[in-house]
Amino acid sequence: MADRGFTKAGRSGAVFFLVLAILPWIAHGGTIHPPEIHSLSGLIERFDSSGCRECHEAIYRQWESSHHARPLMGLNDWIFLSKYLKEGALAVRSAREATRANFPCAKCHLPQLSLATDEAVKELAAAILKDDKETVRKLGITCLVCHQEKANVHHRPETDALYGSRELRDHGGKYSTVRQSPVMKDPVFCGQCHGQGPNLDTFPPVQCATLYGSYLHAYIPAGGTQTCQDCHMPHKDHSVRPNFNDRDETSARLAAALPMEVQVLAYTFHPAENVKTPMIVVRTRITSKAGHRVPDG
Repeated sequence: MADRGFTKAGRSGAVFFLVLAILPWIAHGGTIHPPEIHSLSGLIERFDSSGCRECHEAIYRQWESSHHARPLMGLNDWIFLSKYLKEGALAVRSAREATRANFPCAKCHLPQLSLATDEAVKELAAAILKDDKETVRKLGITCLVCHQEKANVHHRPETDALYGSRELRDHGGKYSTVRQSPVMKDPVFCGQCHGQGPNLDTFPPVQCATLYGSYLHAYIPAGGTQTCQDCHMPHKDHSVRPNFNDRDETSARLAAALPMEVQVLAYTFHPAENVKTPMIVVRTRITSKAGHRVPDG
């Protein structure tokens, strides 16, 4: 009996570890997808969406003006990751030391890097450390990132299909079919990157964007009904405002989202004879009309 009990426990343990082993396989629709792109130029070419411009020129122009077109470039055309590779826990002494572990920010700023080998990652590190803006500008959240790589959260995308808000069987070109994405109109689509933070799956852990968490935990329980797309992509505008390089547009958007009321009372304080001190009371009230905390990412 003791032997049989041990065998049963052993079987249970084996099943448990088997489940753990196949969870990643299940999460990707039954396929493990190892890194397959071996050079930085190959990564750029794989996600190059310039061919979309021929039929979708207006949308492509909107996207070109967006931060999605330059996710590795900070304000005023600065490669923001250069600081992380030069200082702190993610720093490397040379580009040859870099691996994907040095790029936790790529989870959202360049999600296609998950398909690149460490050799391609070393080339990316070299471009960043050399301040090679011409190369880094070619790495974006392109049409193919959103309409293929991120468009289906349950399994890997079909290699010859794009994903949109509706089916289109005669798309033509390299991607002959457009499948209906189950999430593209839903806030969770944006939440894949503008997420709930922190990222505990990286080492060291990274505290980053929590917009989607704020949206779910505050805006929706308070009765909010609009989606991320309603506010940031009205009429399917792919410029995805705000553009933080446009200070006037950003100021106007913040003023609308965070209206401020100011009341002022001026008086003179007489603490003693012949002593007059001008005083002022300023009362402010800021009301958030945004669907999430501000600032955030």
